[in-house]
Amino acid sequence: MSTASFLLIGPFTQVVTMADLPLTGPLLDEALPIEEQAGVLVQNGKIVRVDAFAYLLPEAEANGYAIQWIEEPMVLLPGLIDAHTHLCYAGSRAKDYALRIAGKSYLEIARSGGGILDTVRKTRKASQAELEQSLLQRCQRHLQEGVTTCEVKSGYGLNLEDELKMLRAIQNVSQQQPLELVPTCLAAHMVPPEFEDGATYLKHVLKVLLPQVKAEGLANRVDIFIEDTAFDEADALRYLKDAQELGFDITVHADQFSTGGTEVAAHVHAASADHLEASGEEEIHLMKKAGVVATVLPGASVGLGMHYAPARKMLDAGLCVAIATDWNPGSAPMGDLLLQSALLGAAQKLTMAETWAGITYRAAHALRLTDRGTLVTGQLADMIAFNTDDYREILYMQGKLKPSVVWKRGDLIKN
Repeated sequence: MSTASFLLIGPFTQVVTMADLPLTGPLLDEALPIEEQAGVLVQNGKIVRVDAFAYLLPEAEANGYAIQWIEEPMVLLPGLIDAHTHLCYAGSRAKDYALRIAGKSYLEIARSGGGILDTVRKTRKASQAELEQSLLQRCQRHLQEGVTTCEVKSGYGLNLEDELKMLRAIQNVSQQQPLELVPTCLAAHMVPPEFEDGATYLKHVLKVLLPQVKAEGLANRVDIFIEDTAFDEADALRYLKDAQELGFDITVHADQFSTGGTEVAAHVHAASADHLEASGEEEIHLMKKAGVVATVLPGASVGLGMHYAPARKMLDAGLCVAIATDWNPGSAPMGDLLLQSALLGAAQKLTMAETWAGITYRAAHALRLTDRGTLVTGQLADMIAFNTDDYREILYMQGKLKPSVVWKRGDLIKN
């Protein structure tokens, strides 16, 4: 085997590998696995070994491996994983934001013609090329800020033509740049104006749209928004069961403003239930019993000026908690995963280990990805390095300290 494909990267002051940590429950910072003065040996986009640089360097030199020297103090972590976004959209909802901070509620704005349906109108008018261009720009920003895998939903088309347009745009952009996109069909985001009721629309999605999505390989995941202004629990449960029969994995927008969604998510053993700001002890118990990942979205809480999901209680109850941005044009336009996670951690008293787990390997678990989120042998070499000598400085700076270097599958993306 040619030695030219081997690459040694280092030395790093600290490598926080996230290795061998549990998927569920609380984490102490003392449990974080940290390798000091370490290097990473990479081959064909995957990690071969993480070890002391003093051990790896002679091996690399003797075998003629390529060496990528890290000249400054750096802390290395797995690439961030954003497990819930709506990055593909057209237009702005700055008007909605102005109304909200002037006192109107999210649901009041939705009922008066704003909200999601406003973005639907703008996204329908946009061409696929326009959607791809704006999505590409958001991906480039996310990648610069350390996100190497990102879930992206449709849901602003709400008809066959425009939902497919969105999913094709997501697929094309994923192939055009390094940030890996995980597509989710959220055609069940709202009832579109062309339909009188949710049940009829969901039957249409199952019969007309989802078979085409499956045929084109555009998404393997289906989502639904269960809420007063979207879909009720009974219709959602029937829809999700039928989507599972078609071969789709399930995730659910649940308990953002009212409860009920987590019960549906638990019933179908969804990969994750997302939002959860309204969740209480009963909902937490249902998710734990069904093995559903709790994905909390601090960006929506910041954007809407409302309380955070009870992440501390969820962890203490033994849940797997992932943290995602919910980056969208309405309730969560900021899209800064590191900043939002730091704010959530401060408000909910999460340890740094719990916060890092929520945006690395536990977020990977929410997406049912097993090949990323930790820096161990066999995992993808998705890595981010920060210009500091102490990993605690990163969250301490609450999003102002961004990664200086980013690698995707071992390729240097940002330097």
